[in-house]
Amino acid sequence: MLNNSIHYRAGNLFADEISIEEIAEQVGTPVYIYSLKRMLHNLERIRSAFSVLKPEIHYSAKANANLAVLKTLVQAGAGIDAVSAGEIHKALLAGADTAHIVFAGVGKTRDELRYALEKQIGWINVENVGELESIQELAVLTDRKQVRVALRLNPDIAAPTHRHIATGHGAAKFGLSIQTVRELLRRQDDFPNVSIEGLHIHIGSQLHDTNATRQAVETVLEILHPYPTIRTINIGGGLAVAYSAEEPIPSWDDFGAAVTPLLKDYQVILEPGRSVIADAGLFVISVLYTKEQGGEHLLITDGSMAELIRPALYEAHHMIVPVADYKRDKRLYHVVGPVCESADALGHNIEIQATVTNEKLAVLTAGAYGMVMSSNYNQRLRPPEVVISPDGQSWQVARQRETWADLVSHEQ
Repeated sequence: MLNNSIHYRAGNLFADEISIEEIAEQVGTPVYIYSLKRMLHNLERIRSAFSVLKPEIHYSAKANANLAVLKTLVQAGAGIDAVSAGEIHKALLAGADTAHIVFAGVGKTRDELRYALEKQIGWINVENVGELESIQELAVLTDRKQVRVALRLNPDIAAPTHRHIATGHGAAKFGLSIQTVRELLRRQDDFPNVSIEGLHIHIGSQLHDTNATRQAVETVLEILHPYPTIRTINIGGGLAVAYSAEEPIPSWDDFGAAVTPLLKDYQVILEPGRSVIADAGLFVISVLYTKEQGGEHLLITDGSMAELIRPALYEAHHMIVPVADYKRDKRLYHVVGPVCESADALGHNIEIQATVTNEKLAVLTAGAYGMVMSSNYNQRLRPPEVVISPDGQSWQVARQRETWADLVSHEQ
């Protein structure tokens, strides 16, 4: 989606004060481009939506773990939500305060848990009874007197979102059942080196109404009623972003208004990811060939599912626009990539101006779950990432394009 950072000037696409064509000409395509100005704008909007609660905001690094992105957010006062030891490592490199790093994830290894304890990470969100037992054992081995944890509750609530990103229904792999959470709270004395100080809920990403979140919070409050000393509730992320102008989503203010009356007496943690970075990012590609086949118009591009898998994985929709808008007549195109898979398409029935070879296109709202999910499938080189400075006036390559040497650097 176009916004106050991603916009046209005289028919040319800009990110803040920088021409997208200029970047593409110098760096090549495909390329990811992120507006740090837009990202920081989103962070402040989220703070404002929940301002009454004065929440701690921990950015969810799984959405986009580029080091320049993490550093900018940490400097703006955000903590980090990490789901692997690798994300913890990058958070620390970005300068995050260990007290403001949350270690989440459904399958933490003992080595990862030991690493988190040794680095004195602020919170661990526990998702399995065995994990809690491991934390107790490792705390003794590492001489940690008290490890602060939150139990992740699976409230058995089906969130209104795509089935692949719904995490709070009863059959999901995530979290602990209501019965299990209650049992662990009763058994706190069995874990003398662990301090259960909160409950965590995250029922899914890209939530399309506030009701399920409110219900999940109400369930948490009911469970915590007998435990007045537990005063922290982590409500995860899930704030939606619009991938098209027609997509009906609640505003972030709506989410804030829905939970504020319930949580005003608690310390609240938020873990937004997509909502911070998605619409600050572009994936810029070039048209290699045009083709008419089977009554359809195809644009074959140098961007593929290896770089942006969301359309193939989730049937996700992204708006695709020309980098230079020549105001030609529009037609419907299938925008596809060169990878040897029928699923390798970035968009179907995309209405765009008549387009020719070598012209560039921008896939919008591509800042989240793009580069972090990329691969070397078909031995393709992962693309560079470019960041535009917070003042919008300059840009730099934050991650270089991979080389053929990179493809074999870990092989013998």
